[in-house]
Amino acid sequence: MTAVMIGVDPHKGSHTAVAIGAAEEVLGQLRVRACAAQARQLLSWAESWPERAWAVEGAGGLGHLLSQQLASAGERVLDVPPKLAARVRLLASGNVNKNDPNDARSVAVAALRSAACLPVRRDGHTAVLKIWAKRHRDLSRSRNQVVCRLHAVLCDLVPGGVSKRITAGQAARVLEQVQPHGTAGAARWILAEQFLADLRRIDAQRRDVKKKLAVAVQASGTTVTEVFGVGPAVAAAVLGDVGDIARFSSSDHFAAYNGTAPVEVSSGGRVVYRLSLRGNRRVNHAVHMAAVTQIRYQHSKGRAYYDKKIAEGKTPKEALRALKRQVSDALYQKMKADARRTARGEGPGGHPGNGSVASVAGLHPADRLFGQATPGPDPTLRPQPRPSKGTRPASPRQARRPAHARTPA
Repeated sequence: MTAVMIGVDPHKGSHTAVAIGAAEEVLGQLRVRACAAQARQLLSWAESWPERAWAVEGAGGLGHLLSQQLASAGERVLDVPPKLAARVRLLASGNVNKNDPNDARSVAVAALRSAACLPVRRDGHTAVLKIWAKRHRDLSRSRNQVVCRLHAVLCDLVPGGVSKRITAGQAARVLEQVQPHGTAGAARWILAEQFLADLRRIDAQRRDVKKKLAVAVQASGTTVTEVFGVGPAVAAAVLGDVGDIARFSSSDHFAAYNGTAPVEVSSGGRVVYRLSLRGNRRVNHAVHMAAVTQIRYQHSKGRAYYDKKIAEGKTPKEALRALKRQVSDALYQKMKADARRTARGEGPGGHPGNGSVASVAGLHPADRLFGQATPGPDPTLRPQPRPSKGTRPASPRQARRPAHARTPA
């Protein structure tokens, strides 16, 4: 056990550190201003405890820079989830005031007593994937917001508005045909034109980010893009948040992390499992997008699995959740295989995986779909009639219009 644990409560303007011993007694505390010398000041203060470890609350958020500086200096740094530190405060005996020193002590106690705190590693290529995945996600949200506002303005300019999804080109053609009436109509037309300019700017930025995502995913040497429906955006979202796949002992552990495994709410002799709202919702959304893409294509193995669940009496949402679990298992197998190849010093590729149930979410080489994760017609979760014999399924080239699944089931 570490002799001294130093908990850090990070903020934008300052960082508060509290050192505790094995018996959770306070050995000292220090408050430093967030500046270029913050790490040097903390290390100088902690020199009297050579057997020390640092516990930073939210090392992926406000404490990211400080934790990286400490890790670069050769210090052992642990990432303490804010929820874990809050539980320590909740279970503390007596009334504990809410202030920075007490928060830092709670962080230290949580790291000292819990095995769930992960060590902080220096930023690598997964950090690059996470950065561009976040940028792509933020731009997609901004685009959705601009499109909604453009729709609202067009409803005041065009009778009935535009009922379907609208692109920049379609909006431009609509505005060319609009004849605004009065000063209010002219103002609405100008506002719509500004929204159109915003939409074009965001579309250009998204295209640029997609190129960066494709390059970053290719440079990682990952094979998760071999899973049907997993393009650069989905792969970067998964790899960026997961980081080291070795921290998950099994596919069940990984499914619990991303929320595709049900949670047990049993009591006595009544055993019940319900939909999980826990886990990493960003990874859950990425798995959801891959599953919806598989359902969209009649020739995919994922669609066959989905139809099989519907035939068994599952509802569309239940069948989708079952498919999401298969996608999660397939992603786990790919990332574990990549990690083994990396440990052996091999490049990407290698032998195909086993023929387990998770392979239903995989992709046969003849059906390879790499690139944009969600091409094709509008998604539907309703069971579709199977094509008759001799009818060739629609190819991806016959359906170019992108579709977006907004909310994971």
